[in-house]
Amino acid sequence: MSETPTNQLIGRLFYQRSRRVRVILAQLPFFMTVVLAAVLISLLYPKLMGNQHLVTGLVINAVLAVACVVVPWDKLHPASILVIPYLDFIVVAFFREGSQTLLSSVGLLGLFPVFWLCASGIAPKTAIVSSTLASLVIVWISVFRSGQVSGEALAKPLLFPFMMLFFAITVVVITTSMEGQRTSLQAKDKQLRAALAESQHRERLLDAVVDTVGVGVVVVDAQGNDRLMNTTQRAIHDLGRPNNIADPNESELLLFSPDHVALPAQSRPVRRAINGETFTNFQIWIGTGEQARALSTTARMIRDSKNANDGAVIAFHDVTDMVNALSAKDDFVANVSHEFRTPLTAIQGYISMVLEEPDLDPSDVVRFLSIAERNADRLGGLVADLLTTSSITVERSPSDVFQLISDSIASATPAATANDVKVDYQCQEPLIAMVDGVRISQVLDNLISNAIKYSPDGGPLSVRAWADGTDLHAQVADTGLGMSESEQAGMFQKFFRAGTAVGRGIPGIGLGLMISKAIIDTHGGVLSVESQLGLGTTMSIVIPACVLDSELRTLNAEL
Repeated sequence: MSETPTNQLIGRLFYQRSRRVRVILAQLPFFMTVVLAAVLISLLYPKLMGNQHLVTGLVINAVLAVACVVVPWDKLHPASILVIPYLDFIVVAFFREGSQTLLSSVGLLGLFPVFWLCASGIAPKTAIVSSTLASLVIVWISVFRSGQVSGEALAKPLLFPFMMLFFAITVVVITTSMEGQRTSLQAKDKQLRAALAESQHRERLLDAVVDTVGVGVVVVDAQGNDRLMNTTQRAIHDLGRPNNIADPNESELLLFSPDHVALPAQSRPVRRAINGETFTNFQIWIGTGEQARALSTTARMIRDSKNANDGAVIAFHDVTDMVNALSAKDDFVANVSHEFRTPLTAIQGYISMVLEEPDLDPSDVVRFLSIAERNADRLGGLVADLLTTSSITVERSPSDVFQLISDSIASATPAATANDVKVDYQCQEPLIAMVDGVRISQVLDNLISNAIKYSPDGGPLSVRAWADGTDLHAQVADTGLGMSESEQAGMFQKFFRAGTAVGRGIPGIGLGLMISKAIIDTHGGVLSVESQLGLGTTMSIVIPACVLDSELRTLNAEL
């Protein structure tokens, strides 16, 4: 049961006010009615305005009105306000005597205090009795003042007290019923508020749980309208939003199959779920470019009490890292197989030639076996790279960095010629530093070979080395494919392969830069990168406090 608009209005205008305001509002109808009656008497019977009883009634009425305003009713006992209606009976008595019954309806003024007393809810039985007695006193005052007291004279005006009695009983009954309804409504309102608070608490809890999980969750109704979407899913949703659409529906999102083909509307996860399909690990891609993410989607139908379709819950799990890892694994296996196949083929071919041709010239045998040995060494180097970790040790000794660079460039010359890469190097001669020459050569070989390999369209390659005080600086700069910011962030990881390199089919197993960084770190130095996609890459090396001055070089030479 809910409150009617009238009850709500009364509650706002009366019951929710302070006690002082309620007293004023309760007394105001009586006060205004007495004033109106006085105005009528002054117009119709002006001589009566000099009647002492009438004037006394008007004065008491005015005093009571002032008392309603000035008395601090909020600080008094709740029953104290009943003083006003009891005093109203005195006003009615004086006013009735003063008007000499010329206004027949003056006695009905008693209805106001009777209603107030009986509707207050305070001692209802006492209110009925006192209202009846007060009404009886009002009508009997005239009888006793006339001096003609008899049974008949006392009985004639009894209709008015009895009318007041039944009016009082009616008011009490109605008020009690309304109070019961109000109490019931308050109890139900309390229950509803408690249920609402519990519902809101559960909703907040659900929102917190759904927003905490690292899975995108969306709940739709049977028509496909969103009913719930967590924060993760909103971020995923934004990835697939076309630039020209502010709030796209699923059919407008940039969704693709694992083969990166645009998904038709009926094959998209939410549409499939709305159509009643239940599925697990349905893989899609959302978004384009570097922002694209691989998602594994799962859907379950929601059924109502009649087992009809009432919507669906769809979960979107970001599996980009796993997909990339699987792809990297496949690439790694393919690249390792390719890298191993070349030296193995050479080894098998030249050994077979030696075994199958017993009449070969000894010099040819030596040459063929030397080629097989070099390829075996190359194969051993690949295996060593695969087994290399960050726990690399170095043995420092005076090494000429100029000679190390010259040897690395000489080794890379055939590859540079094949890729039409023009190598320019600048380094003071000699440049002696306390470093592990073998390890630094390995780093230079990796950086220079990478720069040539990732410049498939040719271009200049600059290799520089110089001393800044006792700090050794080296730099390898190309104008090749370059890398994006995200690729730069992962380039020193094991088995890392740049997307541009994979796309161009450039061979490699992704270990060179990781090993190079470990070697420079072990020297106490820093290997850093600056790169722009399509513009080239610059790799920089700084090894502090390792360059020997001329006096130290001379001393080492003498030793």
